[in-house]
Amino acid sequence: MATSDSRSPRWAGYTLALLAFTQFIVTIDYNIVYVALPDIGSRLGFSAQSLQWVVSAYAVALGGLLLFGGRAADRIGPRRMLVTGLVIYAFSSLAGGLANNAGLLVAARALQGVGGALLTPATLMLVFTTFAPGPERNRATSVWGAMGSAGLAAGSLLGGVLTSTLGWSWVFFVNVPLALVTAFAATRILPPDRPLGTGRSFDAVGAVVATIGSTLLVFGLVSGPAKGWGSIEGLGALTVGALLLAVFVLIEKRSIDPLVPLRLFGLRGLTVAMLAMIVFQASLGGTYYLLTTYLQTALDYSPLAAGIAFLPPTVVCMAVSMKLNARVLGHLGVRATLFLGTVGTAVGLAAIIVGMSTHGSYWALLPGIAIWGAGGGFAFPSLFVAVASSGVEPAQQGVASALASTCRQIGGALGLAALVAVANSHAGHDPGPHALVGGLRMAGWVAAAGTLAGAFIGLGLKKQPRPAPAPATTPASTAEAAEAATQAG
Repeated sequence: MATSDSRSPRWAGYTLALLAFTQFIVTIDYNIVYVALPDIGSRLGFSAQSLQWVVSAYAVALGGLLLFGGRAADRIGPRRMLVTGLVIYAFSSLAGGLANNAGLLVAARALQGVGGALLTPATLMLVFTTFAPGPERNRATSVWGAMGSAGLAAGSLLGGVLTSTLGWSWVFFVNVPLALVTAFAATRILPPDRPLGTGRSFDAVGAVVATIGSTLLVFGLVSGPAKGWGSIEGLGALTVGALLLAVFVLIEKRSIDPLVPLRLFGLRGLTVAMLAMIVFQASLGGTYYLLTTYLQTALDYSPLAAGIAFLPPTVVCMAVSMKLNARVLGHLGVRATLFLGTVGTAVGLAAIIVGMSTHGSYWALLPGIAIWGAGGGFAFPSLFVAVASSGVEPAQQGVASALASTCRQIGGALGLAALVAVANSHAGHDPGPHALVGGLRMAGWVAAAGTLAGAFIGLGLKKQPRPAPAPATTPASTAEAAEAATQAG
């Protein structure tokens, strides 16, 4: 296995397993709290309007601090930031499970987002810098993406099981041993970071302005649907956030050692990948909302049954990501693989919408769900492969990863806000079952159109030449030799 790690290939395998499991831990929390929200609201005294902040506090802190986390990974070292993020994640999860009022739980969720903001860019930076460009990095990114999909489904399923058997607190307690064990393993598996004290500045002013601006932008997107888009929390936060980000650009132009080097935006591969990420994640995040609402409201599924319903697309997505995506990338390249995967995602979403009806069934959705999962298995990892192969220097991989992840968070928040608005507007103020399903279907068609638009945005990537065949090696088994030959194209 050709990697930038000077140790044996076995250590590269351990590293990939660790980074994939870290991604699994982070993505669990996207969905694990959804099914516990009714119990949390009744036990801790949340109002119907404030309950959304159990989810939104995490998203706001994560989205606002990603750029800071990415530069910290570049400056301080990815292993240090990964371990720090995991420890913060563990103790904030413990605080969330022990919370006895609404304010403490929201604060704990925001602190979880801080941990995630340090973890995500550090994990991606380690994937990009540990594995050599080409088949090995493609395979590593595909495995990393597959574990992210597994975390989303496991969050829905595990949240239902834990809430039904042990109570809502355990959707937080479960993170504690996972994060602490992973942090300990990271100190044993990952190579040490370079010594501190390089004498380079951290661009503190830029970090503060970018963090506040990004936080307000995400805050405005998640607050708009509940508070009204013309409110201070909606339009006011979006306006101030946008202005601060504009100020941030001016600061970066004058900075000797900027938080985000503006020349990165001159890399066509990176800018196209970020734009495609926003559009793809907007439709993907909204689809989870549409399906969850349809299953639990229209089909009257329990939280546990709704979680189980997400297993088929997850299994399909994981299988495609881990077994097929790296090979297809090797044969077709990033641009074609991303295009076909995103088109497949749009087709699957359209089939899901066609299967929705007032008196429908899960079986009517299943063909579309399978196609949707397979398309995502190709598209999602390919987006991050595009970021890794965009020509970013190793010393700036952390901030490039953070930019991509920030686009992902903004896209998810924007998509959810837009699709909720479309669904509610079409359904009316007090919808019956038929109007509710009609609203969900209308929002679904908007999401499908957005996904298809993302496919054509991805065509803006440069067409890359076929990778050269890998040098002769002595694989440990015939199966490994066959896989290496296939991946090399």
